Amino acid sequence: MAESLAQTLVVFFQDKFPPEITIFIVSLLPILELRGGMIAARLLGVPFLRAFIICFIGNMVPIPFILLFIKKIFSFLRKYPFFQKIIVRLEAKTEKNKDKILRYKSWGLLLFVAIPLPGTGGWTGALMAALLDIPTKRALPIITLGVFIAGLIMSFFTYGIF
Repeated sequence: MAESLAQTLVVFFQDKFPPEITIFIVSLLPILELRGGMIAARLLGVPFLRAFIICFIGNMVPIPFILLFIKKIFSFLRKYPFFQKIIVRLEAKTEKNKDKILRYKSWGLLLFVAIPLPGTGGWTGALMAALLDIPTKRALPIITLGVFIAGLIMSFFTYGIF
């Protein structure tokens, strides 16, 4: 799924932005994040190290904002039925994974973010940390390391590095 979404975005942005801007934008997006950014970078022929740095930064930009403000944003958006349904689904996903995260504490959050599977990553990890009241000072370094590890794993699959 991430590959087809990344390909679609590459085609859409290819003539509008330089490749570096395209992969930065892809890395900012939920669902795709760094994983999709690395796929897009490979498709656009961006050299590995440049791609890794841009995708990592792009993936990390929204994380502090999610950690700090998602509860307030959810509180505001609950007033609207369309958003209420989305928020309930996101909270249910957090509740489903709550035991794993709380049982293994920092390691649980790290593994959740680091293993590049659908539905995991920095965005979801930050959402879970915020909803589980994990302090930002503790969650941000863990999520940062998780995104970095996910980047290394994706580098292997997209660029054949290591």
